[in-house]
Amino acid sequence: MFEEDEAYKANLARLEEFADREGYAFNPDGERVNKVIGLMTRNLKDFGKYYCPCKQSHPLEPARDTLCPCREAALEVAQEGHCFCRLFFRPGGSG
Repeated sequence: MFEEDEAYKANLARLEEFADREGYAFNPDGERVNKVIGLMTRNLKDFGKYYCPCKQSHPLEPARDTLCPCREAALEVAQEGHCFCRLFFRPGGSG
């Protein structure tokens, strides 16, 4: 669905670089990864920033909503083995 879009591809590359730098793995559920990154890419197109689709308000509130990767991700991965969105996992973690 989203995977052919150039903005999606750029966002995916950005998040892969972040995951590599932090030592995270993506969720092994590729459908989940595509959905989260796709919705985040839509937020970029609609609102100009990578707002987290899992933590956003409805309607989105740019002044208070979270950007991805969020500051809480490191703590969430350390405590739960994955971030809230289940996008980033500790290596060897599962969905």
